[in-house]
Amino acid sequence: MELRQAVALLGLLPALFASLVVAQTDNDKLDRTTLPIPEPKRPLYTELDVRKAKAPPQVQVKAPAGAPNVIIVLVDDLGFGATSTFGGPIPTPTLDRLAQNGLRYNNFHTTALCSPTRAALKSGRNHHTVNMGFITEMATGFPGNTGQIPNATAPVAEMLRLNGYSTAAFGKWHETAVWEASVSGPFDRWPTHQGFDKFYGFIGGETNQWAPYLYDGVTQVELPDDPSYHFMTDMTDKAVSWIKYQKALTPDKPFFVYFAPGATHAPHHVPKEWIAKWKGKFDMGWDKLREETLARQIKMGIAPPGTQLAPKPAAIKDWEKLSADEQRLFAHQVEVFAAYLDFTDHEIGRMLEAVEATGQADNTLVFYIAGDNGTSGEGGENGMFNEYTYFNGVHEEVPDLLKVIDKWGSPETYPHMAAGWAVALDAPFGWMKQVASDFGGTRNGMVVHWPKGIKAKNEIRTPFSHVIDVAPTILEAAGLPEPKSVNGTPQIPMEGTSLMYSFDDSKAKERHTTQYFEINGNRAIYHDGWFARTIHRAPWERTPRGPLESDTWELYDVKNDFSLTKDLAAQQPAKLKELQAVFLKEAEVHHVLPIDDRSLERGIASAVGRPDLMEGRTSLVLGEGMTGMMENVFIDVKNKSKTIIAEVDVPQDNVNGTLIAQGGRFGGWSLYVKHGVPAYDYNFLGMQRYSLAASKPLPSGKAVIRFDFAYDGGGMGKGGMGTLYINDEKVAEGRIEHTQPIMFSADETADIGVDLGTPVVETIGSERGSAFTGQIDKVTVQVH
Repeated sequence: MELRQAVALLGLLPALFASLVVAQTDNDKLDRTTLPIPEPKRPLYTELDVRKAKAPPQVQVKAPAGAPNVIIVLVDDLGFGATSTFGGPIPTPTLDRLAQNGLRYNNFHTTALCSPTRAALKSGRNHHTVNMGFITEMATGFPGNTGQIPNATAPVAEMLRLNGYSTAAFGKWHETAVWEASVSGPFDRWPTHQGFDKFYGFIGGETNQWAPYLYDGVTQVELPDDPSYHFMTDMTDKAVSWIKYQKALTPDKPFFVYFAPGATHAPHHVPKEWIAKWKGKFDMGWDKLREETLARQIKMGIAPPGTQLAPKPAAIKDWEKLSADEQRLFAHQVEVFAAYLDFTDHEIGRMLEAVEATGQADNTLVFYIAGDNGTSGEGGENGMFNEYTYFNGVHEEVPDLLKVIDKWGSPETYPHMAAGWAVALDAPFGWMKQVASDFGGTRNGMVVHWPKGIKAKNEIRTPFSHVIDVAPTILEAAGLPEPKSVNGTPQIPMEGTSLMYSFDDSKAKERHTTQYFEINGNRAIYHDGWFARTIHRAPWERTPRGPLESDTWELYDVKNDFSLTKDLAAQQPAKLKELQAVFLKEAEVHHVLPIDDRSLERGIASAVGRPDLMEGRTSLVLGEGMTGMMENVFIDVKNKSKTIIAEVDVPQDNVNGTLIAQGGRFGGWSLYVKHGVPAYDYNFLGMQRYSLAASKPLPSGKAVIRFDFAYDGGGMGKGGMGTLYINDEKVAEGRIEHTQPIMFSADETADIGVDLGTPVVETIGSERGSAFTGQIDKVTVQVH
């Protein structure tokens, strides 16, 4: 019987082979302008016996023959003058190696901020076109700023996926509207609905690298109990495994990998052994470092001869005028940053080695983009041991920072460096992240590497280019048309220009000739070699320098002024007026108008017309197992009175653990039980801690633990009186002098029955070790 079956099967092989040939032929003729590619019409049969019928050809959508694998590496908060590849002081051997066998783009631009750059990068459209005029946490009700990527601007990942690619994203996302980042969804703008089969990383704008809040797809990830854990290594391990696994199963199927580390965004967290090698390397200070960097850039051809350093902002002090303590503190801050970049570049190299191991490096198109904006100056004058002091308007002083200098970069800190280093690492430009009207905010080094597709090696490409040019480049390289419809929605055409014209032509004429820039009132226009701009506010300035209508505009001939040092506005007023008109036209077309330069107000959803999951709610009833509630999807307890009621069942044995916690080591609060004794702690930015605890343990059985906080009122961030009750009996009271006015954390969450991430209360701990050992019936949070 087995032999007869085998013979019969062999007889079917010619027919099966013919169907495969037909399938491949049909695949070559597919209309790829409508995605997903429509399925063929299903035939109806009247034949009873399948042996007497012929199956229709099966069309499997495949990428065009020879289409390359594609990798986008996007480093966070890294300026033009940081990497050795672009003349900077920090060796980046992985980026160097790609550049030596590929192309450096020294006139490549981003939007000056993370969410806008990321959404523009993956869509090929301007950031306001995809409703990402600012970060997702500051979205408004105006078109261009809603924080919700439209269906009409499908990302290139979805286009590739529907054309036969495997797709995966690792690391930072920061493109999901904040009110959609909960178990209630919708999940349309999560990575796995934005074109990626696989996602492993964090949804928000930053995360604690030692204790990140992660998702695998849409499922929360439990962190390992490993004291040496670091997310950069973890995400690399996951990417390496996915690449090797994908190629093992489908070696002929191309992949698209988006590899976006949280590095080098604050917090600057890096293993101690990487920090040690940088000791003393920045003792020359930021002014001398800028001079040394520019000299290297000119020697390497990154900057043209005669380029001058742009003046640094007046708020950045001269290094030689700093005290010895300031110099010691600031030098160590940038040592940690350099170690962070060093470590990150190493891990990127490890990911690329996985591609080499599959034998497919030659046909892998790599874009290594060294920064989604310039280096961050959000560390302010002195830097910060806890970045959340910046978001809450608290200034950190040098004497206090020196006390934790030896812990800088460790799990005990959440650090950022002084803004002087941002200017230095954006050399030769004058400004930094958030300043969309200066190349220090928008110009980032990019290397493109594709041995099979680029003949030129170790060359520099100088045409103006922008982050929206990457997606159309990928489509052209893959031999794919830009689709007119995706998932039933007609598409807004891509606004970028493919860079393939420049791959093998060092003298190719620039094709991207007009580009607007705007972030929070800082705005500019590039047009035919000219650049007009206005500096509306610095990253550390809480309010604009003046009304939008009164801004002073400057004019630069960038073909002859690489670093923007010669303002020609007074000499050429007509040219300035012409460019201002071009800006307004572009601003109108791309939903930039009306320009929004508000700051703190944009953090309040009701003030700016942004949806709020908790709108109108004064109470929230929660149960055990409800964890991972980001701050924007949890009831706001800041700047008001609150009541926390936990109804629990206490076992006979000693009970312990978290009842409810919000935030973590660097700011938050927790109602918990320690060795049977209930308590409430408020952690003010990791700087001051207030604790109220009962004097005796809970009785076994049912119990109601209540905490009341009577807010002083009269403004934001005030204190108040806290009172703790057990079964309506007062067991403790005390004053909490300070509360956080604006935010607890970008990545720590509110959790019932456990404290995820870092601990609010160190003696209780976090993750599995902080789990409540009794039973929680419900927890009610009320604000009033």
